[in-house]
Amino acid sequence: MADVPKTGKGQSFIDIYKKGQGYYTRLGTAIGGAILVLGLGNFIYENLNFDQDWTPGLWIKTGVPVLVIVLLLAVLHWLINVKRPSCDFLIATDGEMKKVNWTTKKEIIAATKVVILVTILTAAALFVVDKIFQYFFMAIDVLKL
Repeated sequence: MADVPKTGKGQSFIDIYKKGQGYYTRLGTAIGGAILVLGLGNFIYENLNFDQDWTPGLWIKTGVPVLVIVLLLAVLHWLINVKRPSCDFLIATDGEMKKVNWTTKKEIIAATKVVILVTILTAAALFVVDKIFQYFFMAIDVLKL
């Protein structure tokens, strides 16, 4: 917080705290949050039922979801771009993601082959054990086929 100049005024709602830092994490969070907000707006729109002959019904049916969407998008903007603790968290997350050692395509293909092979071998072993139990229970007349 030492890099923020002290002007005597508080930060406004549209000023972005540490602009440019944590760009991709903020962008991903904004896209995910916007999808959730729009889904909620659609849910509200679909579930508000008014008489079609009532003139204000259409205005309320569309106005309430739009108001909810606008308010929640404003809250989302505030959380992602203005509120300092959440901004610092997203910036730190972006910095940590840059440190991750991502696997190569070749390593992923090799690991996938191992998983498929082990799955097939496990299925074959369980099949053999099942057949052994089946013959054993048939031999002692517990199972009749």
